[in-house]
Formats: sequence, structure tokens, C-alpha cells
Amino acid sequence: MKLNFLSGFAATAFTVVLFLCLSSYGSSDGGQKTGSAATHVKVATAALKSNRITISYPGKVIPREDVNVSFRIAGPISRIKVKQGQQVRKGEVLAEMDDRDYKIQFSATEAEYLQVKAEAERVITLSDRNSVSKNDRDKAVYGLQQITAKYNAHKNALEDTKLRAPFDGYVQKVNFSAGEPVSAGLPVISMISGSAPEVEINIPSEDFIKRSMFCDFYCMLKVYPDKTFPIRLVNITKKANLNQLFTARFAFESDLSGSDVPYAGMSAMVYIRYDYGTENLVSIPIGALFEEDGKNMVWVLENDNTVNKRAVSIVEIKREGVVSLSDGVRDGEQVVTAGVHSLIPGQKVKVMAPETETNVGNLL
Repeated sequence: MKLNFLSGFAATAFTVVLFLCLSSYGSSDGGQKTGSAATHVKVATAALKSNRITISYPGKVIPREDVNVSFRIAGPISRIKVKQGQQVRKGEVLAEMDDRDYKIQFSATEAEYLQVKAEAERVITLSDRNSVSKNDRDKAVYGLQQITAKYNAHKNALEDTKLRAPFDGYVQKVNFSAGEPVSAGLPVISMISGSAPEVEINIPSEDFIKRSMFCDFYCMLKVYPDKTFPIRLVNITKKANLNQLFTARFAFESDLSGSDVPYAGMSAMVYIRYDYGTENLVSIPIGALFEEDGKNMVWVLENDNTVNKRAVSIVEIKREGVVSLSDGVRDGEQVVTAGVHSLIPGQKVKVMAPETETNVGNLL
């Protein structure tokens, strides 16, 4: 009697557990399919944008010429004639080298030159009268050429004891003092040109390949925030640096004789306008972008409230969070701007109503 009771109880318990398991499985599976609500998303409408955009790059004002001036010969410096910051003219003597040995050398060469020159002229005169052989004439001519070259070399060496300014400009730095010996080619004085400065920036490779689209340039300086300086492109290096940036130089086109004058070393912001021709650009919020397999993608809302992803090409990213696209999205199409990482292609979505002044955050 006791065994029958236990057996009946066990069978009843097993039946109840099996029923609960089946009910739980069915409700979880079926509920997920039939009871799930559409995902709520925020959207924004792509707007048509001008095909001419402006991108800015930080840069700095640099001198048109920045050189290190050095002696072409070696010896001790006898005199430095300029100071740091001094304005100089082209050809003005900046420093002098002790020329004692070079004067002696030139004097000896000059005496030899005058002697050989006189003898050569006599031989050439006699040769014209057929009084000497052709061989003697050739020796005289070549001997005169040789001593003339030596004479000019020693004359130039004596002249090179004076270090002269290569252009009008300013002394930036003096590296030596009087009495110090220097080797040939060792920088003695640094100079910058006094002509109008230039502006230098570094642009990424993505913009370098679009340089044919450059159509207009201007820059602004931090110290003159209310003034715009028109500039023109001088050149762009054809080799990127270690940071994959290309250096571009620009010259000022406006008259720089006023009070707001740019000086070398000042910070600048250069603006370049791109012209994309007839290509239409659209703008969308930056929050609509996500990356997949190295490509920039967006979710586009279809007419049946489903979403599909598309690859897009970014042209410009503005500081206010707006992105300009050259393809992938058309004017008037809606893109998802919130929840982009939780969607799948073809998924049904429900568009959230836009915020109003009386319902900030859509809380009501």
C-alpha cells in the first residue's frame, strides 16, 4: 500500500515538472517572436549642401628665406660686425676673418702671376713674328692660364675673409665671437629674409590627393582675430613625412605694410576651399556614422520603417558635429542617429518623436 502511494506521487510530480518545462520553453520561444516590440530609434534628414566646402588647418608664419651664413675658408674670426636682431642689407659685411695669411699668399701669387704674364706675352709676340716655335708658344699660353687660375683662387680667398649678407633681412643668431677659429662651411650667423613671410601647414594624404580641387585660400592669425589675409599656394611637397603629412607653403597676396603685419613664428589658421564641381554633397549628424570592415556606414530608414546599411564617403567633418558626404545618402533620406550599434539589416524600427521645448528628452 505504501509503495503504491509513493509510485503514484512520483508519477504525478514528474508530470507536473514536465508540464512546467514545456510551458516555460514554449512561452520563452514564442514570446520572443510574437511579443517583441519594434526598436525605437532617432533619425535625421540628410540635407543638400553646397559642392564647395572649406577645411581648416593649423600652421605658422615662416620667413621666406632662413639660412645659415658661413665662411668659405678656415681661420680665426677677427671681428663680428652685427648683433642679433639687426637689420642688414644685401652685400653688407657681417663678420671678418683674420686675413694676414691670405694677404701674404695673394701677394706671392700676384708677383708670380705678373712675371709669368709678362713672359707669356713676350713669347706670344715673338710667335706672331715666327721667331719662336709653336711648342714654346703653347707652353707660354698654358702657363699663363695656370697662373691666372691660381691668382684668381687666392684673390677670391682673400675676399672670402669678409662674410657678407646674401639678401636683405635680419640677423637671427650669432654663433661665434671674435677670436674664435672656424672651419669652412661652419654656420657663423643665422639670417632670415626681410621680404614678406609665408605660411606653412601640414595636410593629410586624404586631402593631398584632392589638391586639384583647391580653388581658394585665406588665413587668419591668432593675434589679429578680426582680419583675414588672402594667400596663394606656392608649393606642396611630393613626399609625406613620418606622420603621413605633406607640407604646403603659401605666400601672402595682400599689402603687408599696415599695422597688422604677420611676423615669422606667429600661429595661423589656413582655410582651403574645395570645389567638387557638379557633385552633390549632403550633410548628416556625425552620430549616424559607424565603422564596419574599415568602411564608414550609416543606417538608412526605408519607407516600410525598416533599416538598411549603406557605405558612405566622408568629405568633411565640421566641429559642430556635421558630416558632409559625397555618396551613399541622397537629399531628403532619413538616417538613424541613435542606436546604430544594435540594429540588423531589414529590422523594423519605430521612429521617436522629435524633442520639443516643453518635452525635453521625450520623457512625456
